[in-house]
Amino acid sequence: MNLFMITIQLPKEPTQEFFSLIPKQRAKVDELMNEGKILHYSLSLDRSQLWVTIVARTETIAMDILSSFPMIHFMKPEISELAFHNSVSTELPKLIMN
Repeated sequence: MNLFMITIQLPKEPTQEFFSLIPKQRAKVDELMNEGKILHYSLSLDRSQLWVTIVARTETIAMDILSSFPMIHFMKPEISELAFHNSVSTELPKLIMN
C-alpha cells in the first residue's frame, strides 16, 4: 500500500449548503478512518485548508476515496504520494494483562 497526502483548499466564503454537509462529512471521515483508508485528517485554524493522509494502492484509488466525501464539490485537492509518513500515536496504550 502507498500513502498519499492530499492538501485541500476550502471555499473562502462557504455557503449554507457547505455548512449543512459538515455532519455527513465527519461521519464519512470517521467511517474511512475506521476502515484504515484515512490515517490523518486535519483542518487549519482559519478553516481554509484540510490535510488528509490516505492509504491506497494507487493515486486513482486515493482520489476515488476522496471523491466519496460529501463536500467534494467544495474542495480543491492537490495530491502527493509520500515516501514515508512518521507520526506519534494518539491512541491509548494497549493494556497488558499479567
